[in-house]
Amino acid sequence: MTAQPEKDVIDFGFSEVPRGQKQARVGEVFSSVAPSYDLMNDVMSAGIHRLWKDALMDWMAPRPTQKLVDLAGGTGDIALRFLRRGGGSAHIVDINRDMLAASKKRRDIIAYADQLEWTQASAEALPIEDNSVDRVTIAFGLRNVTNREAVLLQAYRILKPGGRFCCLEFSHVDNPALSKLYDFWSFQALPRLGRYIAKDEAAYRYLAESIRMFPRPEALAASFGEAGFGQIRIRSLSGGIAAIHSGWKLD
Repeated sequence: MTAQPEKDVIDFGFSEVPRGQKQARVGEVFSSVAPSYDLMNDVMSAGIHRLWKDALMDWMAPRPTQKLVDLAGGTGDIALRFLRRGGGSAHIVDINRDMLAASKKRRDIIAYADQLEWTQASAEALPIEDNSVDRVTIAFGLRNVTNREAVLLQAYRILKPGGRFCCLEFSHVDNPALSKLYDFWSFQALPRLGRYIAKDEAAYRYLAESIRMFPRPEALAASFGEAGFGQIRIRSLSGGIAAIHSGWKLD
């Protein structure tokens, strides 16, 4: 991937902040919502995020010999599903201490503790060896990093040849009627629910705005290719509200 000159500012939702401040600002958001994050995921998506994550697992088809690294792994939903589907082991990486703490408290996670490890680290600079894992995932986390290209390069670096990277993320709705309803939900209903449930309206306003600032599926697929991935595929979910991007490390 050809390095692009970095701008001094970067998007933080619909606002711009100095590039060096985004990580800390995002950290504040997730520290605030960590205790209610799983509940708010159900509220945000009317529970449909569970179907999207199941669709991700269907595509990945975990096997007992496979090791997963889940980037921005938060409260462990993806890692837990991977292990329940027969994956061998999972490594949850998240930059936010409070999100990792919430993961470790989950009773359903504790049951798989001997197959799990946790690391507090940035997805842009992973303390993981080259060519060492079979699968890498990131779910609803890529839009919150400062340097998406660095994350893709890190995922490629740590994968074994023949390994697969999957990104599940909110996407772009093209149907006009659905788009209008989705905008109302995102910018009117969701921040209010965030105020009452998570006690943080601003955090969920940011999350809604960050979705709109995320690249369209074809642009993200191009970034996968620039990072070295091949056999890139896109799967649209729920009319484009979310999408899965998949790429393989062929060499």
